[in-house]
Amino acid sequence: MSKQLYINEIQSLFDNVQRSKIFEDQKMMTDAVPLFPIAEINAKYEKEKEVDGFNLKDFVLKNFDFLGAKISIQREKQLPIDQHIEKLWDELTRTAYEEKGTLLKLPKPYIVPGGRFNEFFYWDSYFIMLGLQVSGRVEMMENIIENCSYLIQHVGFVPNASRTHFLSRSQPPYFSLMLDLLFETTKDETIYTKYHSTLEKEYAFWMDGEDGLEKDSSIKRVVKTNSGDVLNRYYDAENTPRPESYVIDIEDAENAPGEQFYRNIRSACESGWDFSSRWFEDGETIQTIETLNIAEVDVNCLLWHLEKTLAKSSALQNFTEKQNYFTQRAADRKRMIDYYFWDENAGTYKDYHTKKHKKTYSEHIAALYPLFLGLANEEQAKAVSETIAEKFLYKGGLVTTTKKSGQQWDLPNGWAPYQWLGYKGMMNYGFTAVAEEIKNNWCSNVERVYNNTGKLMEKYNALDTETIAGGGEYPNQDGFGWTNGVYLKLKQN
Repeated sequence: MSKQLYINEIQSLFDNVQRSKIFEDQKMMTDAVPLFPIAEINAKYEKEKEVDGFNLKDFVLKNFDFLGAKISIQREKQLPIDQHIEKLWDELTRTAYEEKGTLLKLPKPYIVPGGRFNEFFYWDSYFIMLGLQVSGRVEMMENIIENCSYLIQHVGFVPNASRTHFLSRSQPPYFSLMLDLLFETTKDETIYTKYHSTLEKEYAFWMDGEDGLEKDSSIKRVVKTNSGDVLNRYYDAENTPRPESYVIDIEDAENAPGEQFYRNIRSACESGWDFSSRWFEDGETIQTIETLNIAEVDVNCLLWHLEKTLAKSSALQNFTEKQNYFTQRAADRKRMIDYYFWDENAGTYKDYHTKKHKKTYSEHIAALYPLFLGLANEEQAKAVSETIAEKFLYKGGLVTTTKKSGQQWDLPNGWAPYQWLGYKGMMNYGFTAVAEEIKNNWCSNVERVYNNTGKLMEKYNALDTETIAGGGEYPNQDGFGWTNGVYLKLKQN
C-alpha cells in the first residue's frame, strides 16, 4: 500500500486552493481525484497561473474529479424511519478496489458515514455494525472486520479514515469489540484465532515506544507516569495543518503558544472528539489545546479490552505464555484505570493530566467506558449512573460534556456512540430506568428530526429538541452511519 501523499506533490497548488477558499468545505480538495498525471497538472498550473485572467477554480475543476464528494439522500416519498435506514445501507455502500487520489484501496465493500464523509471511518464502523447486526447483514459486518484487518496488516493500524492524509493517526481502537459483535452474531469462536495476529499488531501500534521509556515521560501513544505505570494517550505523528481543515488550522495557530499546536489538534482528532473543551487548558479556547498532556480514560479502557481479547485468543490456541502475559497486562491496566481515572469526590471517571500529575477538570461522557466494558465496581457504577442522570441526560439524550464552548463535542450536542455506551453501561449494572430514559429520549429526538426533515443526522441537540445541532468546523451532516446503527440497535432492545 502506497503512503505517497499526492497532496504533497501538488503542495503549491493545494496551498493556493485552500487559502483562496474557493470551496466552502476544505475537505473538497483533499478528496479530489486528479484527471491527469500530477507532474502534468503542476506544469500547467505553474504556466497558466501567470497568465492574465487566470481563474483558479476553473483550473481545478478542469484538472480534478469531484464526483462523490458529498452524498445527498433524496426521497420522493418519506418512508418509515426503519425502512429508510434499510435503504441507506445500500446507498452508503462503497468499494475502493484501487487507490484514487487520496482514497486508499480496501479489499471489501464498506459503509461510509454519509454527507461529506465518503470514505471508510474506523470507530464509526463499529456503531454502523450494531445496525447491520439488527438488519441481518452479517456479510457486511465481516467485510468491515476484513477491511480493518487489511489496514492493520498493511499499514500497521486502522487510520482515522481510508485516505492517505490520515496515515499519521488512528481512532479509538474498536477492532476487538468488532470481533465480539461478530461472535455475538455468529457464535463462531474461530473469529478470535483468525484475527489473532491482527490483534497483536494493533496492540503493538498502540504500545510502540514503551520499552526503555523513562518515568514521567511519553513517546507516541505511550506515557509512563512518575510512579512507573504505563498509560496510553491519543497522538498523531505529524505536526502540520490538517489538509482537510488546512486554513482553519493555520488561522487557529496564529495566536496559539508552543510548537506542538498542530500535533495537539491532530491528536484530538485521533480520539474522534474534534473538538471539545475536554482538550483545552482553559476550558474555552482551541488555542490552549493540550491533548498531548492527557492520558484518556476511553483509550485505556479500550486497550484493556484489547488485552483481554488477546488473552482469550491466546488461550484458544494454547499459547500459554502469551495468555499469561496479556492477562497480567489487563489486570495491571484495570488497577491503573481505578487509580488514575476514578474521581471519588466527583462520582465519575476523568482523564489524567500527565504533566500536572492529577485528574483533569473536564466532566465528560467518556466516563461511560468502564461501565460499558464492565470495569467499574458496583459503587463506582452507582455513582456514575447518578452523575449521568443529573448532569448529562436531557430530553434529547446524553450530552458529551457539561461545558458549552461552541465546539461540536460539547454541550448541547448528543452523539450516537454515547447513547449506546450509556444504555449498555447502565444495563450492565442494573440501572434499567436510566438506560430506558437514555434510549427513549434519544430515539424520540432522532424520530422527531427525521419526521421534520426526512434526514438522519450526524449529531443532535439534546437540550433544545426543537432545533438541529450545530457547532464545529462544518455543518451537520445527513446520512448518517452511526446514527442509523445505534438507532436500530436501541429500538431492538
